[in-house]
Amino acid sequence: MFLADLTWPAVQALNRNLPVAIPIAAVEQHGHHLPVYTDSLLLGEVVRRAEPAVRDRALFAPLQWLGNSHHHIDYPGTMSASPRLYLDLLHDLAENLLRIGFHRILFLNGHGGNIIPCKQVVFELRQNYRARADLLLLFASYWDLAKPFEEREGFTQHAMGHACEWETSMMQRLAPHLVAGDVSQLQTVPFGDGFAPGYRGWITKDRTPTGHIGSPEHANPEKGEFLFNSFSAGVVKFLAEMENWDGGCWS
Repeated sequence: MFLADLTWPAVQALNRNLPVAIPIAAVEQHGHHLPVYTDSLLLGEVVRRAEPAVRDRALFAPLQWLGNSHHHIDYPGTMSASPRLYLDLLHDLAENLLRIGFHRILFLNGHGGNIIPCKQVVFELRQNYRARADLLLLFASYWDLAKPFEEREGFTQHAMGHACEWETSMMQRLAPHLVAGDVSQLQTVPFGDGFAPGYRGWITKDRTPTGHIGSPEHANPEKGEFLFNSFSAGVVKFLAEMENWDGGCWS
């Protein structure tokens, strides 16, 4: 069910053991061919497809479109909260739910730049409520909840990029009128190793002149439909694991 559709008495009546998912995304550049609202559109569709399967067993908060996108800020159209401000925003969203008794909370992510601050949020929240053993505070990016390249042949990429084969395919399926130009003429921008196993500080212009990373030229809407189904099924499975958590074990 969707929190935005409920009255406050209806929310008050809900079972507090329900998993609550807070979808978090972004508004930021997506190369020359995808709109700045791509991450929010894609996560919104994943949630829309997942919701019927868990309608009475999970609650979805409204999608948070503002993300931590400072690494994209050189590209016009990007809207971003600075990391500390963003961390505080997510912290307060979770606190709103904790205050009224929900204790199984998932930040469901749709943008790579949100990963580090949101992991910090769930870590800090757990420290703040260290005396409680009933809390399940989680972060997960939707693309990590399934492995579509193992389920279907034909994918060039085995990981999410940016305005890449995966995102472009999903946008071709969801809103083809928003995909600009002939993506088959685009060229792969390699992921690169970034001095792995070390972690390198970077901005997007360090990695790509166009704004995309990955292989959008291999996208098609059939892949997009498969990806949506795979990712939404992954969300449903993860929420079921949250629902079945015994309230005490580590995993």
